[in-house]
Amino acid sequence: MPLKEDPAKSIRSDSQGLSRPILLIDDDRDMAEMLAEYLRPEGFDLHLAYKGKDGLERLKDGGLMLVILDVMLPDLDGFTVLREIRRTSHIPVVMLTTRSAMEDKLIGLNGGADDYIPKPFTPVELLARIRSVLRRTQPSRFGLPFLTIEDLTLDTGSRTIERGGRTIDCTAAEFDVLHALVSSAGQVVTREHLTRVALGRSPYAGDRAIDNLVSALRKKLGPYENGQERFRSSRNTGYIYLRSRVVEPQGEDR
Repeated sequence: MPLKEDPAKSIRSDSQGLSRPILLIDDDRDMAEMLAEYLRPEGFDLHLAYKGKDGLERLKDGGLMLVILDVMLPDLDGFTVLREIRRTSHIPVVMLTTRSAMEDKLIGLNGGADDYIPKPFTPVELLARIRSVLRRTQPSRFGLPFLTIEDLTLDTGSRTIERGGRTIDCTAAEFDVLHALVSSAGQVVTREHLTRVALGRSPYAGDRAIDNLVSALRKKLGPYENGQERFRSSRNTGYIYLRSRVVEPQGEDR
């Protein structure tokens, strides 16, 4: 389901199996639309933001695998946006620029960018860089058709869940919620995003659908062997899928 109309929108993938959401922050709309069409059959949902501030707002929804960030933006420069991203997230970032100065490249990489592509570039090159960065930074989240994290494996082809080698029965909506959370393990994924992914609609006031789905997943999956819970709610925001043996953040409730 598309995001709100400009300044940010999503172009969904028509490919079979896993659909991988990434965010492009760039004010070149023609290029953005072209890249969205190119990446769609490769299994990527390209979310578009044409200003730095809009991109930062979209990132708050969670559920993204990677950010492609242009240095030259109409409101904030890309280096400023990168600093804001790195204040709260380790999501992989690939930077784009029309400037080829080595100084700019070093600023980006030293500021936390994972790769850097000068313009003009070909879609084939960008796709290769995206895949390379994902393999390097998120190997357990990139492979198809399986998504594995610790004792849990999600088969995106058959849409089944295994925990410790045992199949866990689940509904389609439960699978979609769990997949979104596991894909962003350790990060908050908003109720709004989970509702769009699992139910194909926006949440409404008092909507408890996602809470009920997470509650069902808690019961079906149980805690880790060490007794730690897998899910944690983030007050008034969404949910986090926790890795085992992590120090849980303060200021959040179950």
